[in-house]
Amino acid sequence: MTLPLNRPATGQKIIALVCNPTAGKGKGLLLLNEITFALRSRGYTFTAYSGNWPRHFKEFTEVWIIGGDGTLNFFINRYPEISLPIALFKGGSGNDFAWKLYGSKSTEEYLEMVLKGNITHVDAGLCNGRYFINGVGIGFDGEVVKSMGTRRFFSAGHLSYFAIVLKKIFFYREKKMSFVTGGRSWTEKIFMVSIANGSRYGGGFLVAPDADISDGELDIILIRPIPFFRRLFYLPKVEKGKHLGLHFVEFLREKNILVSSSVPLAAHLDGELIEADRFKIEILPGKFSFCR
Repeated sequence: MTLPLNRPATGQKIIALVCNPTAGKGKGLLLLNEITFALRSRGYTFTAYSGNWPRHFKEFTEVWIIGGDGTLNFFINRYPEISLPIALFKGGSGNDFAWKLYGSKSTEEYLEMVLKGNITHVDAGLCNGRYFINGVGIGFDGEVVKSMGTRRFFSAGHLSYFAIVLKKIFFYREKKMSFVTGGRSWTEKIFMVSIANGSRYGGGFLVAPDADISDGELDIILIRPIPFFRRLFYLPKVEKGKHLGLHFVEFLREKNILVSSSVPLAAHLDGELIEADRFKIEILPGKFSFCR
């Protein structure tokens, strides 16, 4: 669906609204209707795209994305050189990066904030030639996303992710991984490694609670082997971001890291499944601009 360009006599913003129609069980489409109504009532110039996105956004001054982390990941990989300010509205299931950007706000509060025109530069990451903006998870959380399959696009977000975590947590075995970062290299068995730009995964798991999306660095969290009978005890600590001081957790802050293994490993980029035996990851400071 493409709504016609609405050009009032006043107003300097020319907004592209891009929506993922499958996001959040149709939540994205409902939000699109709400936002288009609000923009019309305020007299703003916009074009709305649902499904068939344009080849470029040269005629626009801003791009507003309606969807979740997966939609944003798709967008930055389809338009990696975009320099226009981006706004992200919570139209998906997890919406973890939108939470990092804006916190918990109503749609009306979002609109008022975005329309003020304040812009901030946000870091992104590059993993094996593919962009990410929230984070990469290798090992256990990669296996969780792999187990979810296509359900991750239609799930209820945090509850669905949590249910799969509970199913996998007792049976997953740590993988031997090799690391090169910060001038050192080593190999060890790891339960999971998170290379984070944002703070949350899975609709609310605070894996990297201290992450800063504009500091030019990656927050790297290594979780070493955990006894099977203790995993359920520690899970709420990871969910609440209280795990960084635990004895089996190592926290690093670096600009790049190389993770490799003798066998392919499941991983995710912003919740999207990838599998590889080598992950070359680096930070791209200030790569994108966001309305904030």
